[in-house]
Amino acid sequence: MANPKRVLSGTQPSGDLHLGNYFGALRQYIALQEDHETVYFIADYHSMNSVRDSAERRNLCRSVALDYLACGLDPARSVLYRQSDLPEVCELSWILSTLTPMGLLERAHAYKDKVAQGQSADHGLFAYPVLMAADILIFNPDLVPVGRDQKQHIEMARDMAQRFNSTYREVFKLPEPFIPEDAAAVPGTDGRKMSKTYGNTIPMFAANKAIKKSVMGIVTDSTPVEDPKDTGTVVFQLWNLFANAEEREEMKTRAQAGGLGYGDVKKDLLARVLDFFGPMRERREDWEKRPDDLEDLLADGAKRARAIAGPVLEAAREASGLGRG
Repeated sequence: MANPKRVLSGTQPSGDLHLGNYFGALRQYIALQEDHETVYFIADYHSMNSVRDSAERRNLCRSVALDYLACGLDPARSVLYRQSDLPEVCELSWILSTLTPMGLLERAHAYKDKVAQGQSADHGLFAYPVLMAADILIFNPDLVPVGRDQKQHIEMARDMAQRFNSTYREVFKLPEPFIPEDAAAVPGTDGRKMSKTYGNTIPMFAANKAIKKSVMGIVTDSTPVEDPKDTGTVVFQLWNLFANAEEREEMKTRAQAGGLGYGDVKKDLLARVLDFFGPMRERREDWEKRPDDLEDLLADGAKRARAIAGPVLEAAREASGLGRG
């Protein structure tokens, strides 16, 4: 392994994972475990800002774990743990919050966006970047995979790390954002970014009927069947995710010639989605039948995570004068 890095990322359990999650992040996470030390967590503390039903939260956490395993996460190579099984991040979050200016939090894009969408402006939502910084810094990772619209979170974590290091002593490594070159910006069925918030997703592992409803509901224009089609529209962008270069070129030729209906493209897309995720669905169903094994895996992941995070937190406590010393 040439120059392996420690990689950290988390996924909030706030609903079924979808094509945007997979092509924009999850497949890259799985690939990174081949050459790097990878640590992934299910961010159930963060979900408390939006999910207020305890049973639903636990079910969503299990669902995310199943999705990771179905998509190829190897628990022998990667650490996978539930955030609340590592409560040390809450202590570090408090330590960092004592050094975080209000102005920094007020500039957070995610906070402004969520409030604009009608989410309650609670302290948890406002202080979200501090907990996220603690999630990151407690592992002293080298790389943090993020989408292009999430770079601000890493910049804020770096700022908090620098403030701690300059106030006390150097404890935290400054993490670098990692934006995979093959990360796809996946449009939703309505043309906006695919997001659970917008309700425009195509789920990966829902029942076939639900997936079909999402695919057939992709918004298209009123161009007649006999007319040429613009292959830059949403339905073609989604179809392209599952096609190779030769198939894309052939589809472009058919679309420009006219006589291709959007319904035909949607039906082919549906078949490709079901075929692509078929083997993953089988792996997921196998794990779903073994809930005790899944919990054992998450418990082992928390133990391994604590072995990495514990010394970092202890160094932060010692540097800032907490405990006996």
